[in-house]
Amino acid sequence: MDEGIRIEGLSKRYGAGDTAVDALKEVNMSIAPGEVVGLVGPSGSGKTTLLKCLGAVIEPTRGRMTLGGEVIYDSDDGGWKTKDLRALRRDRIGFIFQAPYLIPFLDVTDNVALLPMLAGRTNGASRARALELLQALDVAHRAKAQPSELSGGEQQRVSIARALANQPPVILADEPTAPLDSDRALAVVRILNQMASQYQTAIIVVTHDEKIIPTFKRIYHIRDGRTVEEAGEGRDIS
Repeated sequence: MDEGIRIEGLSKRYGAGDTAVDALKEVNMSIAPGEVVGLVGPSGSGKTTLLKCLGAVIEPTRGRMTLGGEVIYDSDDGGWKTKDLRALRRDRIGFIFQAPYLIPFLDVTDNVALLPMLAGRTNGASRARALELLQALDVAHRAKAQPSELSGGEQQRVSIARALANQPPVILADEPTAPLDSDRALAVVRILNQMASQYQTAIIVVTHDEKIIPTFKRIYHIRDGRTVEEAGEGRDIS
């Protein structure tokens, strides 16, 4: 499998001694470029900790993480492989949340173009990239609108465009369909699959949403800090 996301022996311990808590225990996962995989588990199972480790928000205790073929963390080789974790998150990882978190005083195009500009691309190149993604997500006609003028579904599409703006090898989607009805939830999953295939992005979707779980071809169940992989239904939503 080409490496989109690869996690090997990932563990995270909080505290020390008798009060230590192992939030992650030797987690192994792999998601190929162009693949959308579900991560499912009850509250307190370790989902949030795993997402934070993958998103370079917290440091694992041990293990190895590879994104897009590049090792970003190796506990046996000094830990993080870059000193600038903000740049790592900006350039190598896309984030999609339950709420879109669009910047209210920027129009749709500028919301999407902001990350490429922060990464050093020119204004023209950043806006061209934004418009390309908005076109692909069928919201180009809203390019000059303010976030407050968008429907909930349009806001989520713009947030997906923003996550793809720097062409990251990885997208982490945290409960992206939780507030949506069945039709809109399935539409978001359909879009994620299209974008994963088109841009060869590896996508992990953390979810409790029973509406979308049957759409995944592969699912990782996490419980008590350990993951178990199983084949999903892969229900056709085309």
